[in-house]
Amino acid sequence: MVKRISFKAYRWLIIPLLLLVVTSLQAQRNAKYAGEFLSLGVGARYSGLGGAGVAISNDVTAGYFNPSNLSTLKFPQISVFHEPRFAGLFNYDYAAGALPIDEKQTAGLTILRFGYGEIKDTRNALIDRNGNGIIDEEDRVDPNRIRIGSAADWAFVGSYARAINKKLSVGGNVKLLYRAILATSAWGFGIDIGASYKARDHLTLGVTLYDATKSLLAWETGHQEFIVPSLRLGAAYNLDITDDHSVRPTLDGIYRFEGREEATTVDAGLFSLDIAAGIEYGYKNKVFARGGYSELGQLSLGAGVKLPKLNIDYSFTQENGNLDNIGVTHRVSLMLTLEEDKFLRGS
Repeated sequence: MVKRISFKAYRWLIIPLLLLVVTSLQAQRNAKYAGEFLSLGVGARYSGLGGAGVAISNDVTAGYFNPSNLSTLKFPQISVFHEPRFAGLFNYDYAAGALPIDEKQTAGLTILRFGYGEIKDTRNALIDRNGNGIIDEEDRVDPNRIRIGSAADWAFVGSYARAINKKLSVGGNVKLLYRAILATSAWGFGIDIGASYKARDHLTLGVTLYDATKSLLAWETGHQEFIVPSLRLGAAYNLDITDDHSVRPTLDGIYRFEGREEATTVDAGLFSLDIAAGIEYGYKNKVFARGGYSELGQLSLGAGVKLPKLNIDYSFTQENGNLDNIGVTHRVSLMLTLEEDKFLRGS
């Protein structure tokens, strides 16, 4: 007999999440795509699964996807990767660590950086001969006046997770954001809220409300931007075919509230919906093959191997577009687990 999940039993979790979304969408002026670098995902395992990680994430990367899932960690973990994107025009870096505090609590720290490389600043390079502020035929750009600058987005994320019982866990993130473009910079702050629920022995449900009360970016010029909340709902199912073979399908629905119109799968005016899905095959829980479909309509493939204390994962994503040699992204990530009795949760 299948036990039904009662909405009444969990309305204390669902209704506050919806109220936070509605409340935060009012008042301040929003900046569409202001936090887009925060949606690039982390870990080659999850990019191989199309970016779906809200329910299936069960390692240190949960600090990004769903902080409540950090409660599944038994040992401290560290994960890193460096990813050149678009033929090296951009660089994406990630480092994270998580530490079980006691039998129910876990803390984590995640650092993200998305760098835009060298930028030629030509604002003061124009020689305006008549001083009319308009580029005339006799005007020219002096290459000696061109300055080289850079731009980068940073996010420092502190995570906390607590297991309420054997089925339900909750967690949250506090985010410090920093953005620099040439000589101008901005600081920001945001909060994420997540929960996971083990509905059945092999079925896990997850939910994360990113930028729950809107994340603020305050520029030194006085300009302010607000990152609109987004809601991610996910499900993952673990199917053990035999003792050695397993399959794990996973699905995420991403709801955004900033009017993306044609740049989304389903546009409903007030909100938009995108889908990310993937499937992972495991052999003896040591060798893995993955495939996925991302929210951007990209197909991805991946593989991984679990060594003593070290996981090595790789993913390949074909970007949209017809640009030769620019639309392919390779990601390799490493994850170290301090799998020793003295570090075991609760020991």
